[in-house]
Amino acid sequence: MSENAYILKLSCHDKPGIVAAVTTALASRGANIVESNQFWDRQTNQFFLRIAFSTPSDVDREALELALKPSIDRFDMKLKVEDLSRKPKIIIMVSKFDHAMLHLLYQSKVGWLNADVVAIVSNHEDSRRAAEHEGIPYHSWKVAKDNKAEQEEKLVELVKETGAELVVLARYMQVLSNELSNRLFGMIINIHHSFLPSFKGAKPYHQAHERGVKLIGATAHYVTADLDEGPIIEQETERVSHALTTDDFVATGRDIEARVLARAVKYHLEGRVMLNNHRTVVFTP
Repeated sequence: MSENAYILKLSCHDKPGIVAAVTTALASRGANIVESNQFWDRQTNQFFLRIAFSTPSDVDREALELALKPSIDRFDMKLKVEDLSRKPKIIIMVSKFDHAMLHLLYQSKVGWLNADVVAIVSNHEDSRRAAEHEGIPYHSWKVAKDNKAEQEEKLVELVKETGAELVVLARYMQVLSNELSNRLFGMIINIHHSFLPSFKGAKPYHQAHERGVKLIGATAHYVTADLDEGPIIEQETERVSHALTTDDFVATGRDIEARVLARAVKYHLEGRVMLNNHRTVVFTP
């Protein structure tokens, strides 16, 4: 018999019986749990649960949500069930440096990243050929002070038209407005070419080189109105030495950026990231 695959995510105030209630409801619909992760934040008394499970083919999401409704009401849960047979749609935004974008396209092509890239948006023409080679619509929108609001509205419309669930800033070197950041909160992931919170700004690797650091890295985070201070999803560092040049730092950093961003996008699309105020709960595989 064929099966359906789902991801369940929930958060609520911690109380006894949450896991038992949810798993009992799933079992009543013939669900088989294949992965389960949970976390209790003692400071906020928030409980987070992610369950990956399968069901017989005749059990749809509506039936699952109906079975789970008593538990939702009882524990006042924020709960979502996602169908894994559906490939999420994403929009990639890029400026001139395309290494992170190309890595996302490759990982999507080989299936490691379960995503359908429905559009590439840039404020330059540099990546048009790569987009056309992959058969992805390319939107080149120049951004200036006098048209920033207009261009951002075009992005919102593109999200609606394509049904995109995530916007990925793959070294898109334009600061999004507070309005857009708040409007699409939790739907935009950025890669910052620095191990936050140190060395912010346009040339963090140059700053790091001047300060003689021994570790450099990159940070993937959700975009908020506070520049480069959104909830962090993934980070990575690599050891460097005094013998390396600034160009060596940049090359090392770009490799890290591509990997960190791809992992952050993968975690988000697999429902492994849950927001916890200014932090995240990330249930890594």
